[in-house]
Amino acid sequence: MKSIKAVQALSALAQASRLAAYRLLVQAGDDGLAVGEISRRLKVPAPTLTSHLNVLRRAGLVRDEREGRVIRCRADYAQMNALLGFLTESCCAGDPDACAPASACATSTRMTKPRSSKP
Repeated sequence: MKSIKAVQALSALAQASRLAAYRLLVQAGDDGLAVGEISRRLKVPAPTLTSHLNVLRRAGLVRDEREGRVIRCRADYAQMNALLGFLTESCCAGDPDACAPASACATSTRMTKPRSSKP
């Protein structure tokens, strides 16, 4: 990922409603959510949500698909992982275990494993 795309993605996420919508879509998995369902869960009016989703779409973080009268949104996991990779590509002085992203999908031992202290 290039710096300009990372800045665009981070800028899109730097607003509370957009971040909440994106996190909701990440949690929804590959099935995604209908725009109306996102609006209902976040208690954000449809026109406002549409504006927020447009920002996330332009940043490449969200994609959508029309299913009849419903628009279903999904997080673009490839773009999310590219952003995470960009942010962590040179971290932790070459110790990938020290800064590997923790996710809710990781095993509980992975998430609670204490960091080793190096001499």
